[in-house]
Amino acid sequence: MTALHRLTVAETRLFLRDPVSVIFGVLFPTALLLGLGAIPALREPADEFGGVSFVEAWAPAALALGLGIIALQQIPVAMATYRERGVLRRMSTTPVHPGAMLASQLLVALGAAVVAGLLVVLSAWAVLGVPLPQQPLLFAAVFVVGFGALLAVGTLIAAVAATLRLATGLATLAYVVAMFAGGVFLPQFLLPDALVRLSAYVPPGVPTLLDTWSGAPAAAGGLPVMLQVAIMAVLAVAVGGAAAKLFRWE
Repeated sequence: MTALHRLTVAETRLFLRDPVSVIFGVLFPTALLLGLGAIPALREPADEFGGVSFVEAWAPAALALGLGIIALQQIPVAMATYRERGVLRRMSTTPVHPGAMLASQLLVALGAAVVAGLLVVLSAWAVLGVPLPQQPLLFAAVFVVGFGALLAVGTLIAAVAATLRLATGLATLAYVVAMFAGGVFLPQFLLPDALVRLSAYVPPGVPTLLDTWSGAPAAAGGLPVMLQVAIMAVLAVAVGGAAAKLFRWE
């Protein structure tokens, strides 16, 4: 059993023991979507949502709420806690590189995000009658790249935040900005046109998730979706590279 495997198992156990991360990062998106879906009017097709129901149009936004909590709040706070308590410094004196701790955190975050995504998609389909993603491969690509970009931002916060208090503040600010700019807090038809266009490129790419989920013409064409995915991928690489250079273990 490698050091990374042992750390990942240990971090998974710690994650599962943290009710805030599990409830709000993994379970809350599904619970919120099902709660809204219990309102009959929100299950009726509406012109404002392109002829689909509110719950179908808002399902990707519900998923984004959980992804943001996992990537933008759980990762920075966990790494800042380890740094402040000297865990990373002590690890640097052992054969296990402190980078293994960061890698295990990212793996746990990815696993939690996949579980959250499956819960939202399958619950929406089984309980609310929302169709499964019509472009599953593109949907998966947008999901992975969009979450990867969020993880890169979360890691950058962990890299530059010297204290737990600062990490918590920056993480909360980044979460609010990403969710607002990404079109999560309000339906698309209530947002200014400029913000609607911007939201397609703000991780995790809620409009693109919706297009690939519903099989909208924009998704079927391939080029717009792939362009949005490419932009988020460049963002993930650039921000992740900056985080790697700036990361402090002490």
